[in-house]
Amino acid sequence: MADDEHALAATVAAGPAQDQTVRDEANAALGANVTYATPGRATTGAGKAAVLPRVAGEALVHDGRERYAIKRVLGAGGMGEVALAEDQDIGRSVAVKYLHAPSDGALVARFVEEIHTVGSLEHPNIVPIHDVGVDDQGRYFFVMKHVEGETIENVIEKLAAGDPAYHARYTFTARVELFMGLLRALQFAHARGFVHRDIKPANVMVGKFGEVVLMDWGVAKATKSTSAPAPAMPDALAEALPNERARLFTTRTGSLIGTPAYMSPEQARGDIEAIDERSDLYSACVLFHELLTLHHYMEDRQTLADMLQAIIAGNVNVVSFSNANPAQGAVPAELLYICSRGLRKEPGERFQSAAEMIDQLAATLDGRVKVQCPVTLTKRMTRELGRFVDRHPFLGVSFVGTGVLLLLWSAVSTVWLLAR
Repeated sequence: MADDEHALAATVAAGPAQDQTVRDEANAALGANVTYATPGRATTGAGKAAVLPRVAGEALVHDGRERYAIKRVLGAGGMGEVALAEDQDIGRSVAVKYLHAPSDGALVARFVEEIHTVGSLEHPNIVPIHDVGVDDQGRYFFVMKHVEGETIENVIEKLAAGDPAYHARYTFTARVELFMGLLRALQFAHARGFVHRDIKPANVMVGKFGEVVLMDWGVAKATKSTSAPAPAMPDALAEALPNERARLFTTRTGSLIGTPAYMSPEQARGDIEAIDERSDLYSACVLFHELLTLHHYMEDRQTLADMLQAIIAGNVNVVSFSNANPAQGAVPAELLYICSRGLRKEPGERFQSAAEMIDQLAATLDGRVKVQCPVTLTKRMTRELGRFVDRHPFLGVSFVGTGVLLLLWSAVSTVWLLAR
């Protein structure tokens, strides 16, 4: 967007059929004068159609076509739907997010807030916004980069089903690297005063080049803002689902904000003031644990009340699913311990920043395993012995006895774990 102020004003522009009260509410939320958009077209600051002419021979032909040609719906949520479209000016695929009910002032305010949030977060791991406007049905929309790929939710499903191609591609090391991409997005957003509040596998895309992109900032919160938060909205989509279990994995926008199955304890209590960066990191660790074990850590909870109570006060046993899927080996103990710390009930006992978590994961990938138990001690000793041999190859041959001791220690560790 070349002119952010006018483009954002176009986002809350209303056609003649729109109610004046809604226009006033949207205008107040934006803090700028409304510029009316040409229906069905992208707009410039002057409100004129920005569709480029076609080249026909040596002539430029204006054929009146719409800039964004919708191909199919990609998904729907509480606020609106996202469609795949072709940007006919540039000749590329884009994702267009439409607002469901432009006559709802609260919905418009939150939609504008999402545009402000994503528009201020330019980062390789965060989906960028290209354009905003109003279509010929009077629906507000914004245009995003279309990430070709799949969600982490889909990756988990394929891994859980035992797909050999996915297990070959997404080793435990590869899954850690994916997760670190998500953490980098959170590190950037948190540094700029935003918490996402809806981290879950369905909101993280893995692109065709392996890039990780955090999507759907519709319920994000500005932690340093002095303005009133966007008003709560009815959870119509979640409540309309016939399966109560499915409701636990659907974003809520009312008194509870976020997706119940991935909420932090403070989110589950509805304690909005207590939600900060560490809440996002809790949700991220739920995702990470599921990506590693291929099981949701509270998959036995079937109702909203049970799920929320377990999140707030229940015991979290991250090791219980460490070897639960026959399609893969046991999850490395050092990764489960990282999950364990990230899922502490008290925010002060968790990782305090995404950067801290990235550092520990990077150390783990480098073999600098933090000693937590006999297994991690054995891994650390084995690594250090290997580094010693690399540095002193001629001395290494004299340490055969040390290798025997390590084998004995591994046996003792295994017996200890089985007994436990």
